[in-house]
Amino acid sequence: MASYRGLDEAATRRLHFRHADDEGGLWYFEAVYRGRELTVVKQAELTSAGELFRYSWKHLEDEHGFLTDQAIDPDEDPLEVITSEEFHRLWTA
Repeated sequence: MASYRGLDEAATRRLHFRHADDEGGLWYFEAVYRGRELTVVKQAELTSAGELFRYSWKHLEDEHGFLTDQAIDPDEDPLEVITSEEFHRLWTA
């Protein structure tokens, strides 16, 4: 938890992404660079049923899921770049 908190609090550049899963859900990510890797510091899942789950250093996991611990690669992963405003609209909903 401490490493995610430190990354989140110290970050000056944040990138935002969205991913649609095969079940009709949407995943939203806020990521920061840790060296050359993009590390997710905030993650939200909006399920096809309309449920919203949020994960960050403040809430790493629950019975539904958890904050990913894998680096993301926009060139390899099927991610769509979104604006910080779009991410924060969902994050603060």
